[in-house]
This record gives sequence, structure tokens and C-alpha cells, in this order.
Amino acid sequence: MLTNALIYLCAAVLSVPIAKRLGLGSVLGYLLAGVIIGPNMLHLVGDQKEVMHFAEFGVVLMLFLIGLELQPRRLWEMRKPILGLGGMQVLCTTVLITSALAMFTEVNWNVNLTIGMTLALSSTAIVIQSLSEKGLLNTQAGKNAFAVLLFQDIAIIPILALLPLLMISSSIEPSQAGHGSLIDHLPIWAQIAATILTILAIVIGGKFLSAPIFRFIAETRLREVFTAFALLLIIAIAVLMQTIGLSPALGTFLAGVVLAESEFRHELEVDIEPFKGLLLGLFFITIGASIDFHLLASHPLAISLAVIALFIAKASILAILAKSFNLGRQQGTLFTVALAQGGEFGFVIIAASTKMAILDQTLSNLLMLIVTLSMLISPFLLVAHERLMSRPQKTSSEPNRSGPKNKPIIIAGYGRFGQIVGRLLNAQGYEISIVDHSPGQLDTVQRFGSTVYYGDAARKELLEAAGAEQAQLLVIAVDAPTKTLEIIETARQHFPHLKIFARATDRRHAYELLRAHIEGFRRETFDSALRLGIDALKALGLDSAAAERAGEIFVEHDEQALIELAKYWGDDKSYGVANRQRMEDLEQVLQADQNPTQDSPAPDNNTAPTTDNPHTPYTADEPPNSKPPA
Repeated sequence: MLTNALIYLCAAVLSVPIAKRLGLGSVLGYLLAGVIIGPNMLHLVGDQKEVMHFAEFGVVLMLFLIGLELQPRRLWEMRKPILGLGGMQVLCTTVLITSALAMFTEVNWNVNLTIGMTLALSSTAIVIQSLSEKGLLNTQAGKNAFAVLLFQDIAIIPILALLPLLMISSSIEPSQAGHGSLIDHLPIWAQIAATILTILAIVIGGKFLSAPIFRFIAETRLREVFTAFALLLIIAIAVLMQTIGLSPALGTFLAGVVLAESEFRHELEVDIEPFKGLLLGLFFITIGASIDFHLLASHPLAISLAVIALFIAKASILAILAKSFNLGRQQGTLFTVALAQGGEFGFVIIAASTKMAILDQTLSNLLMLIVTLSMLISPFLLVAHERLMSRPQKTSSEPNRSGPKNKPIIIAGYGRFGQIVGRLLNAQGYEISIVDHSPGQLDTVQRFGSTVYYGDAARKELLEAAGAEQAQLLVIAVDAPTKTLEIIETARQHFPHLKIFARATDRRHAYELLRAHIEGFRRETFDSALRLGIDALKALGLDSAAAERAGEIFVEHDEQALIELAKYWGDDKSYGVANRQRMEDLEQVLQADQNPTQDSPAPDNNTAPTTDNPHTPYTADEPPNSKPPA
């Protein structure tokens, strides 16, 4: 087990960066890695069936993450391309392939229909991964390709339900047929009822039960427990769907759609993404390693013609549909090239059909090879399309708004401090994205219609989900100085265009922020304490104008002192001398302002001896014996 894991990881680490450097994409790198380590070349790994069953979970995770991006309202808006474009693609491709096989072969009609339904499906994993890497998933072609893939995934259910009706020539006992679900022995009406109840349970559980559980786990502040529960939820739904004979991927996609409006959606995406990436990579490697080159060598011409015929048949239907749905030349070509291959769910139909004796083993192996080769060739076609044609302009369902007020402003931490900043910016018409790790705080914020992202703002993926790529400003209002510095480091490294403003908890924290060279900061209690001090002066008999003037002088002097003393921070003796000098200067300036007839010596801002004392003194707005954070 460990040896195989070492081989798979080495293959991925070596091949994918090379493929990316050559402009081939990670999917093709994984596929070629599988070919190299497979039984037909280096023979480092053997039969891939068991590994593929495990790796297919990557497809399940991918569809769950896709579901998280699709709120029910958006899914309803896509009903036309899903039902119209997707339904027509599956139906027309099935009819075309079935008719062509009936004309040129002498096999039974049920075999032809099974092959037609198998080859009508495309690879969700390859298409989504390839288009995402190339930044094409949000184009018109990418969105319509996704709609077709979604319908294909849904179509798995009726196709698997139809297979038992095609067993007219089966030579095995009925008890051996089926695809292993617990409800196969039930009447049709009971199977339908069980299916509906299962789907309702997923929807209701995701809508009403998941949030309290997520909130309870989130309050532990243990990220690994949150991740474990997310995986538990996905695996439980997959097992439930598989138990009743439905597609696990479809079940998790449905769960993702239900959770798309949850405040924990983005944390789920961040936690699940690494598992999805690794398992999808393993899935592609197993596809490459499972190619039967011995069978290909025994019938090279026939198999090559079959693969070419598959691409031509599917591309013809896709091109007609692209024109019918007004995708345009470039978008239509991309749509056609992206979906012209066979798909991983075809393996499921082939396996079930073989078990039911609709297909014999020889034909099953041949179909598996055709589908696998088409999946291997597909990334090459996408690379060729990208190089031969000009890159299509990305389209968006939203109007093009380039004004600064339509670029989001991210506020990390939405407690008392962050709320005041957010309310002011929001009142001026700016779009606010809030990142907070407190489940209770999220409930409060969501009542006012704000966009909230749950999780740790120091994580690059969460800032990215909150819109950091497009945002113009990041306000850090968390109450932990070390966390503030972590967020600044992450933002500086991955989003250098962001302007950063931060909340400083005290003077020593302000020195840390000065060293970080951010655009600005404010000490959280400074302004309120200053206002209270001005009110106190008024109560002591000073007239209002004089009290306000004293406050202004204090602010101006303190801000200058903060910058001046920053260079002595960490040097106890020098800092202490300089700080006492600044306090004396302030006292003289205030007295001179109260008695303008008296002369006051100009303050010496450069008076500060040096020393090697490493200890940090305390100042007027920090407690004694405090030390800066590590």
C-alpha cells in the first residue's frame, strides 16, 4: 500500500509540473503519468479496478463543490440549458450512435442502445478541470458545457433503471442481475417512493439540520473536526445514494446545492478542495494506467476508427446544438471540443451492462478502451483549440461594472470595531464582503443581508473566495495582533494589489503594523479615550474651544511621536529616554497653547541615546512589563 502510494505521488509530482510547463494542463499530465507507470510501460502498478473505485470519490467531491457554487435560484435560472441543451445532447447522440451501429453491425438492438447511451456521456472530471485551469468555465461555452454535464449526471439514474429492461437475451439468473441496490427486490412504485424519500431527506437535512451541527462544531475552533464532519457528510450521502442504486455523485451534488446558501459554504470549499484535487489526480492516473495497449495493438485500425467515429458523431451533434442555441463560432467550437469525448460514468454503465449480460466481456473491454482513449485525447484537443484559435472573451451574466464602488471591500473580523467601519463604507455605497470565524456573529450579520464568509481570514483560499482578486481594499478588524499580522502576510503574498488598513489593539501592536508597511491603522481605544478626555477637560472648567484645541494638539503630537518612537522600539533605554522627552515636549506645547504670551522651547525630536538593552518598556497606553508578540 505504501509503495503504491509512493509511486502514484512521485508520478504526479514529476509529470504534472512538466505538463503544465509545456502548456498541456494538469489533467493531461496525470493521464500520461498513469500511462507511464501502468502495466503496459514501466509496470510499476498493476490492475487499477480497486484503485479506481477509491479514486472515483474525487468525482463525487468535485460535484459536491460544484453544487456549493450553485444556489437553488441560480440552478433554476439554468433550467433551459440543462433540460434543453443537455437533454437534446443526450437524446440526439444516443439516437445517432444507436442508428449507426444498427446500420453497420448485426448485434441486437438492446446492445446498440446500451452502447449509444454509454457513449453519449462526456467526462465531467476532465471537462470541468481543464476549463477551470484555463479560466474558461465562466465563459458562455463553459457554462453551457457544465449544464450539459449536469444533465448527463442526472441521466445516469434513468439509464441504470432502464438497463434491466434491456436484458432480453440475458443468460444469468435474475437474482444476479441489477446493480446491487437494497431496493432491487421491491416493486417499481416502491423503488420510486424510496428514491423520492431519499432525495427529500438530503434536501431537508441539508436545509434544516446541517447548520446547527456545523455551528456546534465550528464553536470548538478545531479545524480538523470541521473538516472531518464535512467528509463524513459527503461520504454518508454517497453511501446512502449508492445503497438505493443512485449515483453518489448526483447525491453529493444535490447536497452541495442545498448547502450553497449556508454561511459555512466557503469554509467547506476550502477544506474539501485539497482532497478533491488529490483524488481527481489519482482518478486521472488510474484512467491512464488502465489503457489496454495489448488490445489496442491487436486491433489498432478498428479501435482508432472507432475513437475517431465517436468524436465525429458527438462533435456533429454538439456543433448543431451550439448553433441552435446561438453560442457563436468561437464559443460553439470550444463547447464542441470540450464535450466530444467519452465519460467516466460510461464505465458505470459498461460494468452494470456486463453484469446483466447485455454486453459480453470482449465487447465490454473494447468499449472501455474506446472511452479511455477518447478521455486521453480530449485534453490534447483542448490544448490544440486554445493554440489554433484566439482565446474567447469571458462573458458574465452580470453587467460590466468597472467603477470602484462595485469592487468589493473585504472586512476581516466583524465585531464592534469592524461593524462601525462596515456601516460607514456600506452607507457610502461600497460592496462589503465579511470574513469572520465566529458562528454566532455570522447569524447576526446575515440578518442584515450582508455577504459573509465563515473561516480564518489568514487562509489564502478564503480571501480568494471573498473576492480578494477583484477587491480594492482589505480592512483587518480582528482582535488578535498575531492573527492580524498573519492576514497581512497572506494578503501581501497572494494579493499584492490590495490596500490594507488594520485595527491596532495597542501601541506595541501599532509598531508591528508600522513595520509591515500597510496603508493605515487605528488604535481601537485611542479615539474614544481622547473624546472622553476632552469631555473631562470641559467638566473641569475649560471652555469648549480650548478643550477641543487641546485634543487636536494631543492627537497631532501623539501621531508624530508614534512614528518617531517606532525606530527605538525594542531598545529599552533609548525608547524610555525618547518617550520621556516627547512627553515633556507635549506638556510644553499644551502650556504654550494655553498661555500664548509665554515662550516655549522647540522640542528636540532627535534626543534619544542608544543601547543594546533588549527589554521593551511600557508607555502611556500599554501596561507595565508587556512585551511585543513573537
